[in-house]
Amino acid sequence: MKQSYLETLEIEPDRSATASVIWMHGLGADASDFYSLVSQLGLPPEPAVRFVFPNAPKIPVTINMGMIMRAWYDVTEFGRKDQDEPRIRQSGAWIDEVVAREVDRGVDPGRVVLAGFSQGGAMALFAGLRQHESLAGLICLSGYLLLDEELESITKGGGPFPPIFQAHGTEDPVVPYDTGLRSRDLLAAAGYGVEWREYPMGHQVCLEEIRDIGVWLIGVLNSGQPEAGFSGPSDRP
Repeated sequence: MKQSYLETLEIEPDRSATASVIWMHGLGADASDFYSLVSQLGLPPEPAVRFVFPNAPKIPVTINMGMIMRAWYDVTEFGRKDQDEPRIRQSGAWIDEVVAREVDRGVDPGRVVLAGFSQGGAMALFAGLRQHESLAGLICLSGYLLLDEELESITKGGGPFPPIFQAHGTEDPVVPYDTGLRSRDLLAAAGYGVEWREYPMGHQVCLEEIRDIGVWLIGVLNSGQPEAGFSGPSDRP
């Protein structure tokens, strides 16, 4: 069986898994951050879903005065274009290893979902859009596109084009709401089907959002076709 560099926590179904959700935490959190969320999703017994929560490595984070914490990549200032490309690509490769391990355990790539919050959501998009085979879907919560200048070359290569659930708080002080909107519009303009949700909250998750994620997961894992949502560029000013 393929091994991953990343340590993981897992929630196993009561029978052999036929689908997997790989969920990346945000800056400074760890693999346990969304562990308790699973029971709130309202998922039915079928399909049998394994939840995998990887731990990001510990690195010095510039924006937090160089403190060492779990992070998928360094952040010098939120919103800057000069992103930490080497660590982004390395973390993407490690997430690829987690995906490969799920496939090796018998889960079809088309039954794997990459999900994450904040930095984790950004990494879910980054790794998911660059898979050789299309995944079941991608979930980006309070996150954004990384290295978005590469999006055109990815789509010109023929995809893949997994469905995307993207959600953001309208009062987010960490990853601004407009940053989420811009990422949404770029994805939609590139041809991705984006299910967009927004909630009156800050940089967090809420119960309504968790329920919406559950409904979306049921759609992509049972039929491969989530309920119709936003699929075009923003008409907001």
